[in-house]
Amino acid sequence: MQIEAAIVLVIVFFFLLAMSVPVSFSIISAALVTIVMFLNPQFGMFISAQKLVSGIDSFTLLAVPFFILAGQLMSSGGIAKRLINLAMLILGRVPGSLALTNVAANAMFGSLSGSGIAAATAVGGVMGPLEKEEGYDEKFSAACNIATAPVGQLIPPTNAFIVYSAASGGAAVATLFMAGWIPGLLWAFLCMIVAFIYGKKHGYVVKREKMTAAVVGKTILDSIPSLLLIVIIIGGILSGYFTPTEASGVAVIYAFILSVFVYKSIKLSEIKDILVNAAVTTTIVMLIIGASSVLSFVLSFTGLPQAISNLMLGVSDNKIVILLMINVILLIVGTFMDMAPALLIFTPIFLPVITAIGMDPIQFGVMMVMNLSIGTITPPVGSVLFVGCSVAKLKVEDVIGKLIPFFGAIVVALLFVTFVPAISTWLPTVLGLM
Repeated sequence: MQIEAAIVLVIVFFFLLAMSVPVSFSIISAALVTIVMFLNPQFGMFISAQKLVSGIDSFTLLAVPFFILAGQLMSSGGIAKRLINLAMLILGRVPGSLALTNVAANAMFGSLSGSGIAAATAVGGVMGPLEKEEGYDEKFSAACNIATAPVGQLIPPTNAFIVYSAASGGAAVATLFMAGWIPGLLWAFLCMIVAFIYGKKHGYVVKREKMTAAVVGKTILDSIPSLLLIVIIIGGILSGYFTPTEASGVAVIYAFILSVFVYKSIKLSEIKDILVNAAVTTTIVMLIIGASSVLSFVLSFTGLPQAISNLMLGVSDNKIVILLMINVILLIVGTFMDMAPALLIFTPIFLPVITAIGMDPIQFGVMMVMNLSIGTITPPVGSVLFVGCSVAKLKVEDVIGKLIPFFGAIVVALLFVTFVPAISTWLPTVLGLM
């Protein structure tokens, strides 16, 4: 009976996804169909309603709407341009400097906004014309922007680790935040190497006049308030002044003051639209989280997570083979499913597997977020890939060729994260979080 229930659950879920039904409704519908067919409907419906509410009744999850709102304020607040100016100041005379600037700006802005799509749009919209003016290949410029836009989803503060914490049953958010730093920077660094080699090969060197001390000083001063957000949040969490949830509230207040009163790039009349957009996004995410709690209840009945664990361990007891299989599955999932539902659905499925092979849940969380981030830039339906191409006004097939070297660099970073635990665990351990 459990096997039949699992089959029905999977078939209904993927059928509804194929019919373009929103993920949250696909999850709930598949769960309810399984309940009606294989459980006591009255009891199952009662428990499902309870799980839907209790799934989002969490102090930790309060951070999600606040970080979403902070990201909206940052995306609309002219932050990207100031971070780009800072990166150009540092990298200005290096071969491929504008491409390197794009990578650095994506890492900084992506971490502030928490969105690969926002980074691809904001940074790509500024850097694309600049690179075109300097003679850069438009396809290469777009590829560089797309390949590095998701980096900020690993560098804190990021909602992805908060969602993983909820899905994993309590992995510490502060520990996950610190665990994402080195993998995120490694992704950016390896892509910088690709951009540097390409820039040197094609003679992409920007010849600029020497900047005056006044211009340098203004550029640095303009960028410091933006970068201070990360310092305040991470510093406050590590020092114990506030929890990650409280940090999200601090982020909103700081982003509001910075965008409205310091940079004056957002008018008070625009705040209403920003709040509405943040509320809509929050509603979508919270509904998915609640729906995934219902799914977890049904999964526990079907025994699907344990069955998948036994299947994988039955195929091979080699840790390397199992981790490679999980990576491939997550890369495929990331191409068609958003980060939040993918984390909520597949974390409870794979946790028994990684526990059986002795991997730390913190390392697995970073590996999982990295895989799903790569999925957003991977054909056929990677969201950041399509947005980045749209910003560059190019077709996906035009950019894929230039993306291949970046994919190679990113896969190397992923393999390091997968098979070298210290990449994820060293910093949290040094800081006393593990």
